[in-house]
Amino acid sequence: MRTITYRDALREAIREEMLRDERVFILGEDIADYGGTYAVTKGLFEEFGEKRVRDTPLAEEVITGAAIGAALGGLRPILELMTINFSLLATDLIVNSAAKLRYMFGGQPQLPLVIRTPGGGGAQRGAQHSQMFESWYAHIPGLKVVMPATPYDVKGMLKSAVRDPDPVLFIEHELLYNVKGEVPDEGVEYTVPLNLAEVKRPAREVTIITFSRLLHVSLQAAEDLAKDSIEEEVINLRAIRPIYIDLVVDSV
Repeated sequence: MRTITYRDALREAIREEMLRDERVFILGEDIADYGGTYAVTKGLFEEFGEKRVRDTPLAEEVITGAAIGAALGGLRPILELMTINFSLLATDLIVNSAAKLRYMFGGQPQLPLVIRTPGGGGAQRGAQHSQMFESWYAHIPGLKVVMPATPYDVKGMLKSAVRDPDPVLFIEHELLYNVKGEVPDEGVEYTVPLNLAEVKRPAREVTIITFSRLLHVSLQAAEDLAKDSIEEEVINLRAIRPIYIDLVVDSV
């Protein structure tokens, strides 16, 4: 195991999936020369070229539609939206097209689309840049919504999302990109399921169920409570939709 940042774990997952499957390509605003808003795609343009690393106009509806079309055509696009706030401009395509096409055609077409986007509050970026829409999107049948909290989870879940036959909204909290954590050594293949919660801290007195950045806050709170002899269980949902709490096994 080695210690890397959340940002680097994302980049490794994208790169490994692009090397593994030539159908995988990435598209989005400023993802090529600039390397993405949070530098996640830095260096990928130089390695894979403009055919598989596509800079796009600032037009979320257009690029989301292009990604949906590419997925229906047999490719596996990873679309980066600069922020989840801007996903509102593409909501019709996400909700009424990406999430529903498989069902409207009797389950025949697959739509292996990953929509990566930063989200989450706490960064004081103003009203239009600090919104949290995961609960909205979690109510849409046909759309999977995940919010990994650690470098280990974000790498393993992004690889699972790319391989999934259905659209996945992959939300990355803006304040996690520099968080460090253990990830298997390079060359060690692993994935993390998109539908399995995890007990991060076992206990029986009180349970906190959380996800994304608040996992780290909850774990710190558990440490503080332990000083007063209160043992707190912390469960990391990982996914917002689907939620499979029944699959969490209490290890105490």
